[in-house]
Amino acid sequence: MNGRYLLRRVVQVPPTVLGILVIAFLLVHLAPGDPILALAGANGDEAYYAEMRAKFGLDRPLPEQLAIFVVNLIRFDLGTSYVQGRPAIDVILERLPSTMLLTVSALAVASVVGVALGLFAAGRANRRSDLTVSILTLGLHATPSFWLAQAAVLVLGLWAGWFPISGMTSARTPPAGLGLVVDVAHHLILPVLVLAATEMAVIARLTRVRLLEELSRDYVRTARAKGVSERRVLWRHALPCALIPVVTVIGGRVGHLVAGAVLVEAVFGWPGIGRLLLTSVQSRDLPIVLGILLVIASTVIVANIVTDLIYVRLDPRIRFG
Repeated sequence: MNGRYLLRRVVQVPPTVLGILVIAFLLVHLAPGDPILALAGANGDEAYYAEMRAKFGLDRPLPEQLAIFVVNLIRFDLGTSYVQGRPAIDVILERLPSTMLLTVSALAVASVVGVALGLFAAGRANRRSDLTVSILTLGLHATPSFWLAQAAVLVLGLWAGWFPISGMTSARTPPAGLGLVVDVAHHLILPVLVLAATEMAVIARLTRVRLLEELSRDYVRTARAKGVSERRVLWRHALPCALIPVVTVIGGRVGHLVAGAVLVEAVFGWPGIGRLLLTSVQSRDLPIVLGILLVIASTVIVANIVTDLIYVRLDPRIRFG
């Protein structure tokens, strides 16, 4: 990849994120509802409300609030949480590792299993196993994540008792050392499977379609005519070309994973920024909401840059000007 192109993409990140946050700031502040009433309740007097608004700078005109927000953002200051009374960035950073563990694990599972299922189905096109994979992935794609999470809790958690249904670690006897790693992994399995299910279905279906298209091209026929084994044709010739649009979809689904994490974390009581975003929206804790939007926007933009890097790795003929 052209180093100048990569530098240009990196330079575009700060203004893009800033623009997204400015729009989010205006939308959040123009939305119905008063953060002070959500924080202090509806039974206070006007003097107390005025004092609270002055404390958080909500008594100033909206353009002035926006200017202060932008200046503080440039200094990496997201403000103070209305509810917790602590710097918003500290609150978010405490929860961020849990969400990263959940979403990265889900993305890895969805990518590996999705590509494997697509490869399996394409290699057995129009057979019973291909039809089974197609029906399975179509069903998962059509099932809402929230419903799937509830079903997983009832069937795999409560009825079968295979997995814990809430939290990140055991509450009664929290382990340490290797036992802690095993305990977190045990709690992680069910949320990851639910969060990865829809993404895995999308990736599997796209991989199958793209592989079938590549297998019908002239270069594949030429390889077969030269006596190349079907396994080598599939893995070394067709798969790398088929994966280019699949990588595009995987990079673009990062935002969907983070959005899905809000519901999954709420159902499973996972202590991440998705659950924090849900409670912050309910309490109108604006600094926390805007800080989490900053994390999501940055993640999506970085994922797109990484996708471009993977393009070149899969196909050296691709060049970016």
